[in-house]
Amino acid sequence: MSAQSQGFASFREFYPYYLSEHADRTCRRLHYLGSTLALGCLAMLLASGNAWWLLGGLVAGYGCAWIGHFVFEKNRPATFKHPFYSFAGDWVMFADMLRGRIRF
Repeated sequence: MSAQSQGFASFREFYPYYLSEHADRTCRRLHYLGSTLALGCLAMLLASGNAWWLLGGLVAGYGCAWIGHFVFEKNRPATFKHPFYSFAGDWVMFADMLRGRIRF
């Protein structure tokens, strides 16, 4: 059974797998860029009340991440099989990069 097809009992169990799917530095950088843009869009949504910023945040965040996976990492994003853990993994990885725990 491959790591991607197995179930995970907890996010703690999933996160090392998630990190292994982000070994390419450019992929991690694109995730960081996408998350930063998504936060900017969220700020604009809150400031303007314009719901289109929500769509912009989703496109920016997932667009950057998926380009990183398909073009640089050459794998399929974990979002397709583990959407909730993957979403959480994105933000934990983002925080780990901000703290200097993960190189980007």
